[in-house]
Amino acid sequence: MEAKQIGNTWIIRIRRGEEIIATLTTACRENHIRLGIISAIGAVGEATIGLYDVSRQQYHSESYSGDMEIVCLTGNVTTMHGEIYLHLHVSLSDVSHNLIGGHLNRAVVSATCEVFIQTIPGEIDRFTDDETGLNLLKL
Repeated sequence: MEAKQIGNTWIIRIRRGEEIIATLTTACRENHIRLGIISAIGAVGEATIGLYDVSRQQYHSESYSGDMEIVCLTGNVTTMHGEIYLHLHVSLSDVSHNLIGGHLNRAVVSATCEVFIQTIPGEIDRFTDDETGLNLLKL
């Protein structure tokens, strides 16, 4: 990973073989990013994407492998119990231009991933909501 700050935006290049969520969590921790908006593009060779079933309060995840373009990766940086918390969604396109997407659980970069994190002053924490089972923004 390489990172550079310009104004209130961090520009991060995630290298081939690096896992996106782990790398971004490290970048946020090292650069004291506690609140922000994430946008990214690139390519991955492995990804696990989930869909949350509210009635059962559990994620259903599927793993994919092969060449996939990141059509859109978007999300936010917050905290939960004082630790960095990333909430990311992704749309991926395969070699046949079929689109898959959902909550990003894991993805390994196959070529590069270009990430922009627009930082916001302050901090927003999360709490686990009993009704949905989700970690919601504590506002």
